[in-house]
Amino acid sequence: MPQKLQSAEKENLHPRNLHRGRYDFKQLCETSPGLRAFVSVNQYQDESIDFSNPEAVRALNKALLKHFYKVDNWDIPPGYLCPPIPGRADYIHYIADLLNEAQAGVAGDKIKVLDIGVGASCIYPLIGNSIYGWQFVGTDIDPDAIRSAKKIVSSNKSFQDNIELRLQTGQSDIFKGIIKPGEVFDVTICNPPFHASSQDAQAGTVKKWENLKGRSLSTQLNFGGKNTELWCAGGEAAFINQIIEQSVLVANQCKWFSSLVSKKDTLPIIYKTLKWVNAADVRTINMAQGQKISRVVAWRF
Repeated sequence: MPQKLQSAEKENLHPRNLHRGRYDFKQLCETSPGLRAFVSVNQYQDESIDFSNPEAVRALNKALLKHFYKVDNWDIPPGYLCPPIPGRADYIHYIADLLNEAQAGVAGDKIKVLDIGVGASCIYPLIGNSIYGWQFVGTDIDPDAIRSAKKIVSSNKSFQDNIELRLQTGQSDIFKGIIKPGEVFDVTICNPPFHASSQDAQAGTVKKWENLKGRSLSTQLNFGGKNTELWCAGGEAAFINQIIEQSVLVANQCKWFSSLVSKKDTLPIIYKTLKWVNAADVRTINMAQGQKISRVVAWRF
């Protein structure tokens, strides 16, 4: 992605997002020397990386996490989702705004967050704890993803007492078997599987490659992603509806529930379900990164 386009895309990020400006590749390479092999001068005579190269993207993430969030030894197994850091940080900042409005104060270990589908990258707990000091419990149905997340946390002493990882053994369960009796969370977060099938995921990848001008079409995922990370039956609408329906069962143990919503068409579906479960308060928080528009839907009982 050309550097000037990349910079323009960041202008819509949350005001507290540390990634609103251009990447300082000289500084990032000093922090993480492994990035240097992927940095070159683009058509605008700016230093950048080839964002269609999965190895370059992973090296950039490693550098960003170390430089801005003090995360050492970050890595993920081959093929797992390598999430774009600026957008993930945005979700955390907007959730901080939501919590601040509700309880006037969002920093420190008194805030406890449940990350549904933490993934191999453990990205939300790392960013959220680094910036705000929040306590996190991350869950996933993939044992390898949990092992990867635990490895990252165990490699960073400052995170070890603040991030806990729990394997969800119930394939259709969200909260059951995860939230312990008497345990209370201030908010739950989730980045749900976006696609409804593996074919949809591949089609989305081809479209992404077409947007990377000058690149040949490919089904290779520059940001990676395993099946459970990218798609589920019914896509994000079905997954979020599942969260909503099951959130009723733990309404007294979670002050807020939330999820990213990528597709605008998903909103009427989940609004209908939220009305059906008698959610007392529903918020829609709009987010943008360049032309990509997404939003967070949050609710409480």
